[in-house]
Amino acid sequence: MCGIAGFTAADERSIRAMTDIIAHRGPDDSGILIEPGLSLGHRRLSIIDLSECGHQPMLNEDGSIVVVYNGEIYNSPELRHRLEAKGHRFRGHCDTEVIAPAYQEYGPACVTEFQGMFAFALWDRNRRRLLLARDRIGIKPLYYYHHGDLLIFASEVKAILEHPDVPREVDEQALFEYLGYEFVPAPRTLFRGIRKLRQGHTLIFENGMCKEEPYWDLHFEHGSLSPREEERRLAEILETAVRRRLLSDVPVGAFLSGGLDSSALVGFMSRHMKETLRTYTIGYEDPTFSELPYARIVSRHVGSEHHELMIDPLTPERIRKAVWHLDEPMTDLSSVPLMLISERARRDVKVCLSGEGGDELFMGYDRFRASRLNHRLRPIPAPLRRLGFQCVAVLPDQPQKKGMINMLKRFAEGALLPEDGEHMRWQYFLNADIIQKLFQSDYLRSVDAEIFAPIRRIAEGCAEACREDREVYIDIRMAMADSVLMKVDKMSMATSLEVRVPFLDHEFVEFSAMLHPSRKLHGMTTKAIFREAMRDLLPPEIVGRGKQGYSIPIKNWLREDLRDFMVATITQCPLVHRTLRADAVNSLIDEHLSRRHNHNHILWALINLSLWYETFIHRSTAAAASHAG
Repeated sequence: MCGIAGFTAADERSIRAMTDIIAHRGPDDSGILIEPGLSLGHRRLSIIDLSECGHQPMLNEDGSIVVVYNGEIYNSPELRHRLEAKGHRFRGHCDTEVIAPAYQEYGPACVTEFQGMFAFALWDRNRRRLLLARDRIGIKPLYYYHHGDLLIFASEVKAILEHPDVPREVDEQALFEYLGYEFVPAPRTLFRGIRKLRQGHTLIFENGMCKEEPYWDLHFEHGSLSPREEERRLAEILETAVRRRLLSDVPVGAFLSGGLDSSALVGFMSRHMKETLRTYTIGYEDPTFSELPYARIVSRHVGSEHHELMIDPLTPERIRKAVWHLDEPMTDLSSVPLMLISERARRDVKVCLSGEGGDELFMGYDRFRASRLNHRLRPIPAPLRRLGFQCVAVLPDQPQKKGMINMLKRFAEGALLPEDGEHMRWQYFLNADIIQKLFQSDYLRSVDAEIFAPIRRIAEGCAEACREDREVYIDIRMAMADSVLMKVDKMSMATSLEVRVPFLDHEFVEFSAMLHPSRKLHGMTTKAIFREAMRDLLPPEIVGRGKQGYSIPIKNWLREDLRDFMVATITQCPLVHRTLRADAVNSLIDEHLSRRHNHNHILWALINLSLWYETFIHRSTAAAASHAG
């Protein structure tokens, strides 16, 4: 895994600064290239071919093409053979070497030949063309800033901010979307003018013009295989994806939560690894948040060398460090635990496999079940439904993670939101009443306050699909790319650890789209087909258990250990004062502390927003770098 940076001008000081600030992404090697109209920088984390053959920026055989690249192309051995047959020659066995010759053979469409996770920049010296590309699913991030003849790009926003021509300003629309979704939907970022290159897209900068285009999308065409054949093929394709991701010249481990997805990966890994399999999990004193017993069952089942990390209440220092590495705030409650378990794993291994993607592909989240339940309640007259939801929504919050009351409250809160939010209504944490009370009126007039406009735009790409397929599509094109995968990349790379996600092999993703939704969510049983496919691989208590996931008891910590930190951080932030009403913010804090309501999602979002503003806008990046530790 690596970090890349560059821009369309010659400036050694700026490219060195951009490359240096993402040194955590690649501590093993670095390189820059500067020529008229171009500066490129690279930081390398050596995984495949540890020799100097993997040094970047990398030139092709005749020096006409230059590449900086982040990721892994798992089919590079097969591609190498095909390209050798066409006359190309290679120095080593690094996967980066296939990019330039593939471009020579196929042009920008070369991206469709690559199977894996990647973000790269390719400079075609003859055409004076800069090509940026991001993998189909969006596993690896890539950001850019375009103004006139200047295009600046990098693996992380903080590198772009090192360029003197990039302003540090807040994107007001992105701020509104962040506080509801808890992440910023692409292509925006919270920085005005800095954009995400969207998943499955390329960007060509040529003759001063920027052209971003999609090269991949997910289509739902249900197949005609028998249930048994579907289960067999599912297990077969996933096992192949796992085996491909074991390709490495350094030690490989796995994150093991004890949930179905990570357990399946560990089960397949144990079949193909010659060395001892190392597994890593986290736990908490509160058993309703901890999955340690299940992870131990799986570890014993596969015979792994198992490591557990107990997480105490988070310290302000750890939270600040996570915010610095995330670049823009996102409030997935597993982000800081993921950084901590990555830090622990990095002592032993350089690569870990992880189970991201299974819940999106096989409808494993509670929001899919909530949507189905809400759909089944439609025969009840709308006024009666709404009255019932309103009564349930005011029930007092309970301290455990889920529980019947907490789940009913969350269901009612989502059901009261507009239907164009699809299943993401149950992952949205504002409503019309809170919005009117919370935001300054001048601020609201300056933004598009249609809360589900981003979802409607994405849903248009899957308009012909049935409701359940459309929900899966939205999850993959939005929440997974802009929240889950951004979190995984930033929190693992903060510790120089590469994380690979076999569920997001694009062939496996495409196969899952052929399965009828009833095979995924059967009644109210999530991941039904996947459970059946894994019965011969895993213990029955793992196959049958529900979703829990990495999380933290943040709602309780905000009432206890982090109480003073929360109050001071939020109430002293200039951005909070400028956009939100002080009385409404104080009311949210009071209601949460008194346990009348659970506002941990909004309050945690405001904490992260305040720290982000202090780190990246209010102060210089140079000062902020001290938080990286």
